[in-house]
Amino acid sequence: MSSNPPNLRPDLANAQVSSDPSHPLREGQPTIGMVSLGCPKALVDSERILTRLRAEGYGISPEYTGADAVIVNTCGFLDSAKAESLDAIGEALKENGKVIVTGCLGAEPDYIREHHPKILAVTGPHQYEQVLDAVHGAVPPSPNPFVDLLPSSGVKLTPRHFSYLKISEGCNHKCKFCIIPDMRGRLASRPVHAVLREAEKLVDAGVKELLVISQDTSAYGLDRKYSTHPWKDREVRSHITDLARELGQLGAGRDLWVRLHYVYPYPHVRELIPLMAEGLILPYLDIPFQHSHPDTLKRMARPAHTAKTLDEIARWREICPDITLRSTFIVGYPGETEAEFQHLLDWMDEAQLDRVGCFQYENVDGARSNDLPDHVVPEVKQDRWDRFMQKAQAISEAKLAAKVGSLQQVIVDDIDEDGIATCRTKADAPEIDGNLFIDEGTEGLFVGDLVTVEVDEAGEYDLWGRLIR
Repeated sequence: MSSNPPNLRPDLANAQVSSDPSHPLREGQPTIGMVSLGCPKALVDSERILTRLRAEGYGISPEYTGADAVIVNTCGFLDSAKAESLDAIGEALKENGKVIVTGCLGAEPDYIREHHPKILAVTGPHQYEQVLDAVHGAVPPSPNPFVDLLPSSGVKLTPRHFSYLKISEGCNHKCKFCIIPDMRGRLASRPVHAVLREAEKLVDAGVKELLVISQDTSAYGLDRKYSTHPWKDREVRSHITDLARELGQLGAGRDLWVRLHYVYPYPHVRELIPLMAEGLILPYLDIPFQHSHPDTLKRMARPAHTAKTLDEIARWREICPDITLRSTFIVGYPGETEAEFQHLLDWMDEAQLDRVGCFQYENVDGARSNDLPDHVVPEVKQDRWDRFMQKAQAISEAKLAAKVGSLQQVIVDDIDEDGIATCRTKADAPEIDGNLFIDEGTEGLFVGDLVTVEVDEAGEYDLWGRLIR
């Protein structure tokens, strides 16, 4: 079985559960540890579980040995992700012994128990009540209402200055390489006023960047027939365009970045581009194209496989020249010929995407693509990945070089002990894109600050600059 190493995988959010120094554990307080694997959507699930637990008086432990039980939120995106989840469960069992499993891989309880029969319970993705029931059975709650205060924004696993905002669950597509709809179900959009209320609380708590996520962000509200809901003094449609506009208006009078992820290139996406040109939302689209050749896309059963994406990209850039386009691609998909792969390289030359990720196709248990003929041998998949990334790297390097001398607004993510600040421009999402580094003059700078920088150096994926403020 081929297996993508973590640096090739598009499904990682790199969450790390840590202790909260503002809420130290009280004597006798039951504690729960959390291992959060998988994508940002799973990260939001972990945050909601921890928020509910905190509200019931549980403490959050950053270590296995300091916890009364451990929750492992698993990923089932690829077989390599499943293996990683099984390893995490095994480590938690070894170090703690009391383990509750949830998340996407939790949709296959027999598979998990076959490998780890000693786990306490298994629940599927976003089954919060079942997770809480399992925790109650393993570690009864012992709340102290005078001490156990919950922050208004809930428990966050991201830095305080940015937060993921999940707007829907599930997906209606049936891409042959993906089993996420089987695990997470069909599209189920949250009511627009509920999303806006959560976003408003996050912004009021100091969040400077909202990262809008779902399995299919463009389809938001389709299952609700784009119904309207009262918000403030008006009615707002459950539609991605209306939602994006309202989120952008939350930033009126204050700095707020709104970034859209997992946007399928439906025709109505072009309605979002003027909002970017106006500055309401970031000029950034994360679109999972996956491939360019019509025959490959047809074998993938991808939506909108007949769309003239290059023409659409040109229209977006006419409306908003500063737009940053990010995407992920699969190489070595069953039946992919050298001509189809060359078509993808040529398409990349024309599309000139700013941020690109790529991973090699691998079988996933239950995916329909497993049964397709003409699987590509590992050596060819590796060669195509190398050639694709060489192309993507050259495009990225040229685009970043063109930014030398420009002024960029950046958000500060970290400042190390040497005073070097790690920042991101509007073109960079956390974890998956590049960084901008400030090497000097960072005295008085704080994590979460939004500042202006003049770019003075560029690399293949990162920038360096000096602070203008």
